[in-house]
Amino acid sequence: MKDIGSLDLSGNFHGSLLGMVLDAGLMVQFVLLLLFIFSVVSWAIIFLKYRYYQKIKKENESFDSDYSRSSKLSDVLPAAKKYSFSTTAEVFRVGYAELTKINKYASESAQKGDEISLSSLDNIERSMNKASNTEMTKLESALGFLATTGSASPFIGLFGTVWGIMDTFKGIGARGSATLAVVAPGISEALIATAAGLAAAIPAVIFYNYFLNQSKNMVQEMDNFSAEFLNIVERYLIRK
Repeated sequence: MKDIGSLDLSGNFHGSLLGMVLDAGLMVQFVLLLLFIFSVVSWAIIFLKYRYYQKIKKENESFDSDYSRSSKLSDVLPAAKKYSFSTTAEVFRVGYAELTKINKYASESAQKGDEISLSSLDNIERSMNKASNTEMTKLESALGFLATTGSASPFIGLFGTVWGIMDTFKGIGARGSATLAVVAPGISEALIATAAGLAAAIPAVIFYNYFLNQSKNMVQEMDNFSAEFLNIVERYLIRK
């Protein structure tokens, strides 16, 4: 007696995934192609972003170590220039460049005291905030595509499934029968679209939340570093 799973009920339905895709209607195939493109682009973003975030974390740790060992801000600058991926190093470079401009202006105008300290701190803070926002934009670039994939893919897959079921019922009406041999192939082919939509959406949502959390942590690190840098500069300017 044959196993029921190996029976060829419809004459051309064997349960093969590739076979069901090839036998599906044009609209379902188009939906599957669209979801495949979404999935490939999403995984490319995931791999690239993961490597990018890992480089940033590694260089941030190295820069923080160099920064902690240095006794003067001028000693940190050569180390900061080594780390092109570090977000905190970029914030430091911008802040130190603004501090250098202020010192040059103070020397040329021969002005010292609390008045220049207050205005100088505002300029440095604005420059560092701008650098932090720029770095945040880089960190979150392309994450919008992951969010779009995660939210839209299930609905695109559902559309393919609904369309496939409509074709199935149309076939049932043409044949005038609703046996399992008639219904099963069409329903199976239609459900592939929903499965493909979920397959594209699930990793996109998971990694979108992961990267967003990593980005928030790195932004918080930049904010903390900026506050510490401004405290050091404030003490330096007040002593002048």
